[in-house]
Amino acid sequence: MPKPRRMGRRTWVAVWAVLCVVGTAGLKASSAPDPQPKKHVSAECRELIADIKTQLDKARPTAGDDGILAFSRQRPSAEDCSDEIRDFSRNYR
Repeated sequence: MPKPRRMGRRTWVAVWAVLCVVGTAGLKASSAPDPQPKKHVSAECRELIADIKTQLDKARPTAGDDGILAFSRQRPSAEDCSDEIRDFSRNYR
C-alpha cells in the first residue's frame, strides 16, 4: 500500500492564509450596514428648507463663514421639520 503524500509546511501556511483572507472578506461583507431608504419629506418642510437655503446663500457673501445667521418661522399649523432641517444643515456647506 502506498504511503499518503505529506503536505509541506509552506503549503499549509498558504492554505491557512487564503482561508483567513476569504473569511475576513466574508465577515466584512456580511456586516456592512444596509443603505437607509430615502425618507419622504413633506412639501411644507421642503419649502422651509428652501427658504433656509436662500437665506444662507444671501448671508454668506456679507458674513463669510464666520457669521451667525438666526431666523425663525412660526406657524400655528407648521409640522415638526427638525429632523429634516438637521439633516440639511449637516450636508450643507
